[in-house]
Amino acid sequence: MDDDLLPIGQFARLTRLSVKQLRHYDEIGLLRPACVDTATGYRYYRAAQARTAMSIGLLRSLDVPLPVVGQVLAGTEGALESVHDSLEAELARRRRTLASLERVIADGLPATQVRIVTEPAHRVALVRERATGPADIARATTAAMSRLTAGLPHGPATRSDTGTATDTDTDAGNATGSFAGTDPAHSGATPSTTPSAMPSAMSGTMSGTAPSANSSPALSVTPSAAPGSRPTTADTHPALPGGGAAVGGPRLIGLFPVDLTDDFDVSAALVLADGWHAGGGAQVDVLPGGTFAAATHLGPYDQISLTAHAVLAWCAERRHPIRGPIREVYVSDPAHTPPDQLITHLMIPLEDES
Repeated sequence: MDDDLLPIGQFARLTRLSVKQLRHYDEIGLLRPACVDTATGYRYYRAAQARTAMSIGLLRSLDVPLPVVGQVLAGTEGALESVHDSLEAELARRRRTLASLERVIADGLPATQVRIVTEPAHRVALVRERATGPADIARATTAAMSRLTAGLPHGPATRSDTGTATDTDTDAGNATGSFAGTDPAHSGATPSTTPSAMPSAMSGTMSGTAPSANSSPALSVTPSAAPGSRPTTADTHPALPGGGAAVGGPRLIGLFPVDLTDDFDVSAALVLADGWHAGGGAQVDVLPGGTFAAATHLGPYDQISLTAHAVLAWCAERRHPIRGPIREVYVSDPAHTPPDQLITHLMIPLEDES
């Protein structure tokens, strides 16, 4: 036996790794022993392998996955960049979770006022994006919104759908009257803000993940806010192609499944006025009308999950079956509205009780 060889136990102590770790690294081909006794199966290492072993330990302490560790040891350029981006995203998610927790500490568990409203069907430009799980909602929603706003619909400046919902059943003290927003008159200009990630009630604290809700497309909409809500500060309206002033801005809606599986679609929809055509690969579809449990979220997009919790709890208390998808109607213009004043209408379709 070569005097330079160290038994696995001694090498483990020398490199501050466990015997179990060294055996695993051998099995996956990350760190092979210098010699294996054919009779006993004992593994032996050389002292010159200590630096490699300790480098593996260092990278693992930095949460670098083993496949990437192998790439680093092989000298692959840029191998750690994806890990850096992943850790940045996780840090941002933790910060958003902390912000939501602080809001619960300050205000208590969500008890948002919920009302039942009726909503007409809407003709929309629709873009779908596949998500591979709850943690992928942020990317999928961002991609859908970006594709939708990059190919803004075009056509004559014709107004349609008022976008108004009428309360049919309210709890005492709840708001009545207009809910869903203003006319979907639409700007032909490219939005001044490109969504780096859009919000989602289903991707927040309920599912254990949250998107990076930095901004949504710059939409100038004057909402019909519920009493007690602070209206958006966006007070300008985009110009329609061919002249004329829009009564409101584009009505942008996010659609999310109620039950999150390993593979599902998220969608972005833009309400179309009569005669308008979808562009940028969006398809023209119809969002069905019906009866909805509705609430208004006032505050940052990354805390919409708190309002969603309140609406879902309200539905459960009243035994309202939920058929989904959950709709998020983005009212405020984040380019001109502080995060704590952003208004988002959350709408959950209800099944008729039978």
